[in-house]
Order: sequence, then structure tokens, then C-alpha cells
Amino acid sequence: MITISQKPRLLRRGAGFTRPINRNKSMFRISQYLNEVLNPTPLGPKRNPPGPVVIWNLIRRCNLTCKHCYSISADTHFKGELSTQEVFTVMDDLKAFGVPVLILSGGEPLLRDDIFKLSHRAKKMGFYVGLSTNGTLITQKNIQQIADVNYNYVGISIDGVEATHDIFRRKQGAYQESMQGIRLCKDHNIKVGLRFTLTQDNADELPDLLQLMEDEGVDKFYLSHLNYAGRGNKNREDDVYHIATRKSLDLLFEHCINELKQGIHREYVTGNNDADGLYLYHWVKEHYPEQADAIKARLDQWGGNSSGVNIANIDNLGKVHPDTMWWNYDLGSVRERPFSQIWQDTSDPLMAGLKQHPRPVEGRCARCQYLNICNGNTRVRAWQTTGNFWAEDPACYLTDKEIGI
Repeated sequence: MITISQKPRLLRRGAGFTRPINRNKSMFRISQYLNEVLNPTPLGPKRNPPGPVVIWNLIRRCNLTCKHCYSISADTHFKGELSTQEVFTVMDDLKAFGVPVLILSGGEPLLRDDIFKLSHRAKKMGFYVGLSTNGTLITQKNIQQIADVNYNYVGISIDGVEATHDIFRRKQGAYQESMQGIRLCKDHNIKVGLRFTLTQDNADELPDLLQLMEDEGVDKFYLSHLNYAGRGNKNREDDVYHIATRKSLDLLFEHCINELKQGIHREYVTGNNDADGLYLYHWVKEHYPEQADAIKARLDQWGGNSSGVNIANIDNLGKVHPDTMWWNYDLGSVRERPFSQIWQDTSDPLMAGLKQHPRPVEGRCARCQYLNICNGNTRVRAWQTTGNFWAEDPACYLTDKEIGI
């Protein structure tokens, strides 16, 4: 097994080097591609989803103050949040617009008094419904209510071994509470997954998290690259640099394909760095060259980043964003216009560019020979670091040679 044996040395800004950086935007489904490497099937026609996946931050309040929080939540009431009836009204519009998936998030969604009422209605309407939680509030008292909703998936964040997790979450005992939540979900036959945000402080603990997943019988593992947004933007100095990102992906690819060879089918996905798709192609080309062309064809069909197209965000106040990392860029409010109207409006320059194909990216991204695979990656990083939506993504960890320059 590949291990990450040494913590990367912190490099400061101004050293001529920019490091990679975070739902939930479009996930890159490693396990599906690697299963195709071992068990190839014919490539079918591209099927566009009927509407965007909506990550809905129903509440900003949270019982934790995590270092990498993009919504900069706190354990206090935030005024002006959507009421139960307002959420119902938006749900009706989302359903009519063809939205297939709702990811209910926060803050901590379990702090909303009506979370189960909202969840039951969403399920009854036929949405795929996920719950994104820190897991600390899943207890014996509410686990049956959670099970009764029949969530399609519950994602719980774990940031490393116990000591590291508690430091990230800024609460001693948070790790044990989250682990209890995971175990309660497993005991009640709820599909549960680990969400792990990769930073400099925990990169070398990825092997421990993969072992934890195996030990606990967890169904899914989501590795998120830290994005320049919210509290994550303030802590970008703590992010891993490119070589550590590559080692982490190598480990994840190798671990996943070894399980598949043993007939073990767990889900491994990454998010917030669409360069992962091109990196997988180069990895397959090196280890399984006979399947490289077929995998590239699938990656071309995938098409990379879909913020503003197939991924959307609604925040706690009803403001719409291109994805969860754009909280300081508003497209409109569902209190003033239906989501379906806001989402189709390309008078906004950012939305016009996000929906354009290829996107009007600049610099290294514009010269990349594989732009059709990553689609310019996560534009919020370029904006946060340069003020330009379309500047090259500072978190692309591939070499010039690998991107065809």
C-alpha cells in the first residue's frame, strides 16, 4: 500500500507556489471508473440530468466552528431563514424544474426543528434526498426519526484520527460523537459515508481514514479538496501542496482498485478539484495502458466541473449560488423569483460563462489540451486569488507536460 509518510512542509504565499485547496460540487466517482478498468463495458450515450443537483443549506447555525467551514457558521440563531412553508414552495418549483437530488445541509441541518418534516416531504415528492451532517447530533434519541425518513444517503465528516478531528472541529469529544452517529446509522441500515477534507494537517492520516472505513463497514468515502471559500479561504495556508495531493490520489486509486479486485464494492469519490479526472487518466495510462483510451472517452463524456449548470446551491436565506463555495456571489433570491427562473438567467456574467462550452478560461487552463475533461475546474479558486472568474485554477496539480502544454 502507498502511504503518505511525511507531512508536507508549509509553503507561504510569495514563494512562487500556489497550493490546491472545498460538496459539494459535482463529485468525481473514482470507483465507477476503476470498475470500468477491470470490467469494461461499452460506452453508452451521454445523458444529461433533467435538472441540477441542489445542495440546500437550510440553516446556518451549527454546534461546531470547524476550521474549513465554507458557510462560516456559529452556534447562534441567524435571522431571516426560510420558513417551513417557504421551503415547501421552493421544493414545488424545484420538482417542476426537474431537480432530481436534494442534499440537505447547513450549518448543522439537525438543528432545524422541522428537518424531519422537510425531509419526509422531499422523499414523498420523489427526490433523492441526502443529509449532510457533522454527525455529533445523531443520538439514540433521534436515530429512529432519521431512519424513518429513509434518506438515500447520510454523509458525516471525519477529518482524521481522533486528536486531529477534534482540533479541526474545535471541540474535544467531537470525534467520538461523530463515530457514534456513524455506528447508529449502520445499526439502522442507513447508507452512511465518511467525508474527509484534505489539508496539510491531515494528509498523512488518509490511510487511517481508509482503514477506519473498512473497520466500521462504511459504504462511501468522499475526499474533498479544500476550497478557497468561507473559513477555508482564511485557512488556505494550511492546505496541502501539489505533491501531497498527488500522493493522496495515488493512495485512493490503489486502495479502491485493490478492493474491486477482491470483489469489494464501496464508493470512492472526490470533490472540488476536477483535475482529479485527468490525473486518473494518466494513472490508468501508466498502470492499465490497454484501458486508457476507453477511460479517456468516459472522462470526456463526464465533462468535469458543472457548477452553475448541474450543481446549484440555495443558502439559508434563500439566495441562489452557482455551488456551495460561492456564498458571497448571489444570483438572486427564491423569495423574489422562482429558482427555475434564476437558474436559467444568463444575464449574469458568471452564469453566462459557466454555462458556456468551452468556458472562457485563461492562462494555463486555456492552453490545456484536456479542458474538455475538467472544464476549467473550480472557478471560485481563481476568483478568490485573482478577482478574475476565468483565470487559471491555482489548484491544478498536474504538470505542463501532463496537460499538453
